[in-house]
Amino acid sequence: MKLDLDAANNVLSGLRPFPVAVTTVDGGFANGLMSLSAGAASIIPEAPRATISLTKYNKTHDMVASSGIFVMHLLTAQEEYLDASLHILRTLGGSSGRDGDKMGTLRTRTGITGAPVLLDAHSYVEARVCASLDIQESTVFVGDVVAAGTLCGGERLRVGPAWGKLPAEWIEQYETNHVPQLESARSHRFGHPQAG
Repeated sequence: MKLDLDAANNVLSGLRPFPVAVTTVDGGFANGLMSLSAGAASIIPEAPRATISLTKYNKTHDMVASSGIFVMHLLTAQEEYLDASLHILRTLGGSSGRDGDKMGTLRTRTGITGAPVLLDAHSYVEARVCASLDIQESTVFVGDVVAAGTLCGGERLRVGPAWGKLPAEWIEQYETNHVPQLESARSHRFGHPQAG
């Protein structure tokens, strides 16, 4: 039986409603990215855990693997802060940390882990990695939450509405930049690049 890729991707994309900003620091260098693969990793209310899945292509992946810390942020859809949310999304999702500083234009403070907390985010959790799982093209990091906070109220920003507010030229550049990441993921998974 042939896998219905459209159906599979439709189901799985429905599990990723929120763009998540992930930041970290390693060796004094701060970096971050946008992820759609993040969530809660524990049902014990007094011992929360967070999980992120980062592709091995990303510099942030290597930094989290080395430092063992990350901050996971949700963005706000609240109208007066929406521009700041979209700035975070464009900044962390629009280029690679291998190309230079991505954090310089973002408002941050140093969290208790030493990683940057984005002051224009909706909310955040800081975590120390307690386990990881290598899944070929990515690593799933699970972290014990050591700090958390809500920075502004309102609804959390969802992927669909966020994408609809981004400039067409930014989306085109994002898709161009995504090609080598996808090729790297295919190479890790299959041993060689696969056609899209």
